[in-house]
Amino acid sequence: MPRFPDVKRSRSSLVHQVGYAVKHPDKIAPHLRRLARDTWYRLRTRDHISYYRAVMKSDTARDPEGAVGSHNHKRWLALGRMQFDYLVGHGLKPECRMLEIGCGNLRAGRLFIDYLHAGNYYGIDISPDILMAAQDTIVQHGLHDKLPHLTPVRDLRFAFLPDEHFDVVHAHSVFSHSPLHVIEECFAHVGRVMKPDAWFDFTFDRTEGREHQVLREDFYYRTETLVALAGRHGLRATFMADWEQGPHKQSKIRVTKLS
Repeated sequence: MPRFPDVKRSRSSLVHQVGYAVKHPDKIAPHLRRLARDTWYRLRTRDHISYYRAVMKSDTARDPEGAVGSHNHKRWLALGRMQFDYLVGHGLKPECRMLEIGCGNLRAGRLFIDYLHAGNYYGIDISPDILMAAQDTIVQHGLHDKLPHLTPVRDLRFAFLPDEHFDVVHAHSVFSHSPLHVIEECFAHVGRVMKPDAWFDFTFDRTEGREHQVLREDFYYRTETLVALAGRHGLRATFMADWEQGPHKQSKIRVTKLS
């Protein structure tokens, strides 16, 4: 399994944080602002979904592209293209019906919408604010006629979606911001909306050491943890090693239904 240079490092440790601050003094003030915001939202929200919805509201108001992890428009375009090219190279066809979990402002979704047959793209997100930005993306790229479905959700139970409806499910940089119980909720219900031969690709922040989190925004998991969790819900999980040949720092797993 390919390894990133810092895949074993716990970013929550004091040693890492001090070392990072020494090497990147310009990052100290932004981190302190994140810490203050994290503390404020912890006190004002009742659960993780409410917490992260507040985070996205704040980030989207400042910069919709930055809210989905792109520091500039060039990077936003590149990350969307990388996701799209990987999925097309690994089985996505125009006739597929696709569900994108955490679709954001359609960084990759705009390419999926354009590629898929009209009406075949379903994007969901916990943030109504980022979905407003997604509507702007549809307008800017002239995708009205592709009839994409965009829906705000309060959880990952997919209760409003029909059984065995999707050929492909995709979640990029969603589980990297999710505690384990949110991931398990997804695993417990996603199989119902997947066709028998469907597949579900998701990325996550991988560690080979102690699993940890940074504030309530970033979560790091061992591959074995997610593989075992998927198995408990009738899903077979396969680590996609070739994804790590690209420039993205997260790892990827593909899930299929056990026959």
